[in-house]
Amino acid sequence: MTAAEDWTSPGAHLVAAGVHRIPLPLPNDGLRAVNVYAVEDEGQVVLVDGGWALAESEELLARSLDQIGYGLSDISSFLVTHAHRDHYTQAVAVRRRFGTAVVLGEHERPSLEQLALDAPFVEPSYITHLVAAGADQLVRTLRASSEVPDRANWDLPDRWLPGGARVELSSRSLRAVHTPGHTRGHLVFHDERAGLLFAGDHVLPHITPSIGFEQARVVSPLSDYLASLALVRAMPEAVLLPAHGPATASVHERVDELLAHHEQRLEATVAALQAGADTAFEVADRIGWTRRHRTLAALDSFNQMLAVLETAAHLDLLAERGCVTRVDVNGRTHYAVGD
Repeated sequence: MTAAEDWTSPGAHLVAAGVHRIPLPLPNDGLRAVNVYAVEDEGQVVLVDGGWALAESEELLARSLDQIGYGLSDISSFLVTHAHRDHYTQAVAVRRRFGTAVVLGEHERPSLEQLALDAPFVEPSYITHLVAAGADQLVRTLRASSEVPDRANWDLPDRWLPGGARVELSSRSLRAVHTPGHTRGHLVFHDERAGLLFAGDHVLPHITPSIGFEQARVVSPLSDYLASLALVRAMPEAVLLPAHGPATASVHERVDELLAHHEQRLEATVAALQAGADTAFEVADRIGWTRRHRTLAALDSFNQMLAVLETAAHLDLLAERGCVTRVDVNGRTHYAVGD
């Protein structure tokens, strides 16, 4: 298998003039790797996303940068697309050693402030959401297996970046576009002149990003996500530079596929309700997961959690559209197909 065929192959892979894709490891994670992008900038380098704060990840990042003539101390800033640990925590770890600036979307603040070192521990809101979804056993499993998280690398950024802001480099201008859905403050970075979109987890070439998994709860993450996809679809066509998977030629083509996928999932969700399910957990248990259409029970507890949260997001969107009714009773949310 060539490096082009295996997107996780280590190293600094040229994807455009002055831009290299560097895949970093995600141990014990089905995603296998996360891409960070090294953008050359007058003797320094700007990184889009940072990776997960792990010794082997930092070592590989250093070796990969060395291939193109840079070291960790040459990173002038991290432009982080969102505050999930595989994107954010290594940026904070590198900052502690070298003083590197860390930049993050301003709407990530509610979630990140709950994780920062000096904040009291708060159980993530998605646990309450799982209870409402009827996933009682899953909640017990998650609570039994979880510990108070290590928050050593969850410091606040140096700069909160608003949507629409421009990051001016020596030879290019990157526009930060607010694309909520995967998380409330997710940003993509658009280099219109070069025809590049640093897409983070918003648009992925082979998988669909999780919806609803973040520390602070959002009212309707799927509605946000579909609107963000439409926003990106209306932008000029660009090369897709995703956080997971290879670079591909067309953002628009993949956005169209993602929009179609979610409409299909909405149809499957309605069918599950018509077949007798009435909670998000019961619906998730009746529809297939992953491209192999695995059952919910076949997934590990973390991916079961993502599946139930995403199902709840689909149900809530159907309720917004008036296709189903939603009733909250004693902390449990029930759905039914409308008349």
